[in-house]
Amino acid sequence: MKRLIFILFLSTAFVISKAQERDTSKEFMGYVEDGDTIIFKNIKEVVVFPQREFKNKRQYRRYSRYVQKVKKVYPVAVEARELLEEYEPQYYALESNKERRRMMKQVEKELLDKHKEELKKWSISDGRILLKLINRETERTPYSLIQDFRGDVSALFWQGIARLFKNNLKDGYEPDDEDKMLEEIVTLIELGYL
Repeated sequence: MKRLIFILFLSTAFVISKAQERDTSKEFMGYVEDGDTIIFKNIKEVVVFPQREFKNKRQYRRYSRYVQKVKKVYPVAVEARELLEEYEPQYYALESNKERRRMMKQVEKELLDKHKEELKKWSISDGRILLKLINRETERTPYSLIQDFRGDVSALFWQGIARLFKNNLKDGYEPDDEDKMLEEIVTLIELGYL
């Protein structure tokens, strides 16, 4: 009985000591109003989305698969944005078209070497999601990116290939309308919830 009381006492003391730890969020100056001190603090942003209602298990499975596809494709779209930020100034700093073409071929080769095997395993819907996410990350359509860096003929060629697979490189990203669910999933991924 003494042991049980001792263990309860220690566990209670441990819980109380944990509850008394100082909040590590950054505090700012406050002000006093009617005898109350109001302190300003930075708190973590909380994003609230409407709760998804699924009519049946099939809808839930489709949503879960969609989340998995976005999680698989999103890092590639982020990498595309980072590469664009890195190479675009260098590309426009080059004076001749020959040097620009050489640079683009080198970047394409590096990307293919890095992602070729992974991309072979992707489905058409994965590619569609990637096109939307590239548009979201770079704020430019894939068609305009190809047109800027590879030219009009190349952009028309790849648009034709995309149309064969029922995709469109010119489609924009509409986070408030057509792509609302995609925007919610990406936001949750960025905040670390998914």
